[in-house]
Amino acid sequence: MRDIIPLARRLGLSTATDLTELVINEHDGTSSLAALGVYNESMLSNQRFGDTGLNVSILGLGAGQIGQNDVPESVASDVLNGALDLGVTLIDTAASYGLSEERIGRHLGHRRDEFVLSTKGGQAIDGYPDWSTGSLSASIEQSLQRTRSERIDVYLLHSCPVEVLRRGDLQDTLDQAVAAGKIRIAGYIGDNEHLAFAADSGRFAAIETSINIADQWNLRHVVGHETDLGVIAKRPIANAPWRFAERPIGNYAELYWQRLRELHLDPRDLDWAEFALRFSAYAPGVHCAIVGTAKLANLRRNVEAANHGPLPQEMLTDIDQAWQRVGSDWASST
Repeated sequence: MRDIIPLARRLGLSTATDLTELVINEHDGTSSLAALGVYNESMLSNQRFGDTGLNVSILGLGAGQIGQNDVPESVASDVLNGALDLGVTLIDTAASYGLSEERIGRHLGHRRDEFVLSTKGGQAIDGYPDWSTGSLSASIEQSLQRTRSERIDVYLLHSCPVEVLRRGDLQDTLDQAVAAGKIRIAGYIGDNEHLAFAADSGRFAAIETSINIADQWNLRHVVGHETDLGVIAKRPIANAPWRFAERPIGNYAELYWQRLRELHLDPRDLDWAEFALRFSAYAPGVHCAIVGTAKLANLRRNVEAANHGPLPQEMLTDIDQAWQRVGSDWASST
């Protein structure tokens, strides 16, 4: 992204994001930096984030891993700045992701206008109980301070159950934060019936949910039907279960490992990671698929894979038929 900032300034635009918005294709909502002669194949295309008024790259950075204590500051800085340099324009974090929010503020504060910041909260904080208006308000204030932001672009309720959503008081608190200019977009992260309720409620402008080759309930029952919502796909490479020759009992990839055995999918000449990522990133209704990593080399490989475009139709047909055969009753992993 850094290499198009001078061009943006020559055109009288303040940021590279403004440049991207300038060249949005009116037909399909994707950006075309090639129109201005600055495209290179390592950069990601951008598209509209539903009806939110934001634009996001098809691939985003999940910043959970860079919040871990064993990740050095220099590595966190390299990954965060490297992501922007590769054309990533959405970074997703959370109040509960260790040092993540603070590191985003520390290492990207000077580039804050180059990306969409998505964070989440609502759990107990500062003596307030889970899913109280006090905890949500305190979480928003904390995220603003940690990320050194004047406003959070996308703020998501972090997987509260449908019983909490039915109260409506947290949605009211988010609306107040939007009116106060503290957040721009209010959203919800979750799966299954909780996600369906949130999406149908009309109280949120964005959602984040699990979508991958082994987890399609949300895609088939919610995402494809809510065309106005901005949609972030998490777990797009299904926790990479192909790393394990035997069932990884107790590992977070165990469920997806078992599902892939039952689906009998064939990536053909693609490696599994690219196969999975291209399915998720270009799934109908998805605007940005976030990949979590603390290694810049991994992020570069994911950007390269995403830039190869959607999977061929015959592969998509095979995935659909496999899902209809054995996966239609599978709920999303939470």
